[in-house]
Amino acid sequence: MAALNVVLLLLLVLGLAYIQVPILFWATIIGVGLVLTSIFGVMSFFLLSTCWLLFFAAISFVWLKHFRQKKIIKPLVLYLQKRMPPISDSERIAIESGDVWWEKDLFSGRPQWKKLLAMPQPKLTSEEQAFLDNQVETVCHMASDWTIVNNLQDLPKEMWDYFKQERFFGLVIPKEYGGHGFSALAHSTIVTKIATHSLTMAIDMMVPNSLGPAELILHYGTPNQKEHYLPRLAHGEEIPCFALTGPEAGSDAGSITDSGIICYGEYEGKKIIGMRLTWDKRYITLAPIATVLGLAFRLYDPENLLGEKVDLGITLCLVPTSHPGVEIGNRHYPLRLAFMNGPTRGQDVFVPLDWIIGGVEKIGQGWKMLMECLSIGRAISLPALSGACGKLCYRGTGAYARLRKQFNLPIAQFEGVEEALSDIAGFAYLLEATRVMTAGAVDQTVRPAIASAIAKYHMTEMSRKVMDHAMDVHGGHGIQAGPRNFLALAYTAIPVGITVEGANILTRNLIIFGQGAIRCHPYILQEVSLLSNDAGEKNLPQLDRLLLSHIGYVISNVVRSGVQGLTGAHLIFAPMRGPVARYYRQLTRMSSALALLSDMCMMILGGNLKRKERISARLGDMLSQLYLASAVLKYFNDQGKPASDVDYVKWCVQTCLADMQIACDDLLHNFPITWLGKVLRWIIFPWGTAYRKPKDELSHRIVAPMLEPAELRERLTRYCYIASDSRHPIRRMEIALAEVQQIDPLWKKFQSAIRDGKIPSYATLDARLQIAVAKNVLTENEKQTLYEFLVLHQEIIRVDEFSFDLRSIVT
Repeated sequence: MAALNVVLLLLLVLGLAYIQVPILFWATIIGVGLVLTSIFGVMSFFLLSTCWLLFFAAISFVWLKHFRQKKIIKPLVLYLQKRMPPISDSERIAIESGDVWWEKDLFSGRPQWKKLLAMPQPKLTSEEQAFLDNQVETVCHMASDWTIVNNLQDLPKEMWDYFKQERFFGLVIPKEYGGHGFSALAHSTIVTKIATHSLTMAIDMMVPNSLGPAELILHYGTPNQKEHYLPRLAHGEEIPCFALTGPEAGSDAGSITDSGIICYGEYEGKKIIGMRLTWDKRYITLAPIATVLGLAFRLYDPENLLGEKVDLGITLCLVPTSHPGVEIGNRHYPLRLAFMNGPTRGQDVFVPLDWIIGGVEKIGQGWKMLMECLSIGRAISLPALSGACGKLCYRGTGAYARLRKQFNLPIAQFEGVEEALSDIAGFAYLLEATRVMTAGAVDQTVRPAIASAIAKYHMTEMSRKVMDHAMDVHGGHGIQAGPRNFLALAYTAIPVGITVEGANILTRNLIIFGQGAIRCHPYILQEVSLLSNDAGEKNLPQLDRLLLSHIGYVISNVVRSGVQGLTGAHLIFAPMRGPVARYYRQLTRMSSALALLSDMCMMILGGNLKRKERISARLGDMLSQLYLASAVLKYFNDQGKPASDVDYVKWCVQTCLADMQIACDDLLHNFPITWLGKVLRWIIFPWGTAYRKPKDELSHRIVAPMLEPAELRERLTRYCYIASDSRHPIRRMEIALAEVQQIDPLWKKFQSAIRDGKIPSYATLDARLQIAVAKNVLTENEKQTLYEFLVLHQEIIRVDEFSFDLRSIVT
């Protein structure tokens, strides 16, 4: 009975910690429990006294506020201030820019799944769908990617003209300024469809719609700037580019060396206060053909013409490229692709102050403006390109693997090939789900800073894996460049997405968790803010409340992680029943684990966590995989929970959970305090490894829809461009795939007759088919059907040939 009383008291304490009840409620319930145990329970005096002493110690800590603040909180604050590294202005702006969204729930340890599922399903309007079905189809038909890259080294003039005529550069510009006013989902889907045909086309078209002058003017421009530039940008009268990266400021764009000096100068015959700009930029997409240049620079006022401050901070302005002193025209040659990219320079170029985006009121706010617009661009542009890779490989490589035969079997039936195909299939589903959900966040007027960083890094990395697998499946067919090869140019372009808009190494190691931990944590941002200022004891009461709540939060996550680990998360609420319900529970379990590990790492390492990039990266991986798995569950729910998708959902979420297991194992194996790492591992995974990669049988099942004209295949690759011309490589495979089930029985009869010696194997194809008819193996109609299919099959597996000097490549 004494043991039972102890167990009941312990369960009561743990239960209250699990749900993190308010302190007053906690004290009341525990006090009542101890009173009842003292009166009615059977417990030794020693045990009962120990329980009361612990209770009074906890109550004293909570209720003796002034003592706690003076003797505990104040020394703790001084300790934390010493350990906390200084936060630069650019870091502070980056941290505070954009919005936190669903990722905040994931970081909390208590994701509200009903909230996610209740978010509106991203959908295209009829006008947006019509644009995809008509204008996008038309522009894709104008030239092949091979012709653009190897013949013209640019988009053909008629394509540029059509882009302008149909306002492709004004997809997101509101209708009142002459644009289409399309949703972020439409913008993403248009880029996706074009990218499945030509990455050069997609990049040239998407840049003016993402991080460029139009986006900046729309959000921050003055009324005059909006009235002047937005209609001209929408109709293609102006071709924009935005110049941020320089030789000395790449990933560390905050160290920008380009400068502007406030001074007097002459403009249009008048002496005015303006800026003398000097810059040297590179890697600027559309710079060689731009007519208006968006420019980022650090502005100085050494003569104090605008005020007492000298360093005014990073500022953005718009400069017509026709303005005297602006240098453009040369181009880079990124991976031999044809999209326009090049340098721009200027030396002591004088411009008026009203060319600053947003006017003089926005001086020094350029970094904030860039960070907020960058989060929007990363949520749309690069996820769209990555999604295009998934669709292209799912549709094209799946068909090729079904049609291509070795050892008289489709290569898709070989387990090694099937393993590669399963990754293509699963990642294609994961890519599409993440693309749709992240673009949908922008349409909810969210500027998803952390979600966009997650999408950018993981989707570009997934597209790299998908492309590698596709090339492995195609083998020699994949490495022979030419118009028959739909993979080669897309494969070549993969490093572009990996590198731009925040290189992936930087994004994973510094941004995802570095920004996510501060923005998503329920207490850290407020604590950092209070610890950073010099208010001293004035902040103690507020810090005291925050730290007390934070301690309760940590204790709660320790208990939650332990309970969920011991029970296998079976007691966690799931928002639905059915075959995927268990995944909501498992993701909640890993959300609690992430919350616990994040606090432990921040508590032990303090400001040094900023420099422990591998630890930060692994915590970021856990947050990222939670986001990706959430996107899959949301997408599945929005699609109406089709039975055909269940295996795909299982594969995707199991893959995400397995990657979380790996990240967690690596983190705990390298934990700064070895023994604590082992304790945390026992708390989170008391029964050992909880998650593994999907089983072979599940991987086998998700490949099947790739290999036939299934509804899931059509839905998942709906926005993959397929030309109507039967000479288009994917169109050829589509025709053959539609016929292959009819052909298989004929082919088996034909091959059986050859093996039985009825038809000589040394004869030509025509002769063998004639003999098959003569010996009643095939009818005349069957012979003709099989012959036409085999001719088509030969066209599918054929590769391009060029003259010896290769000059025919560009003719």
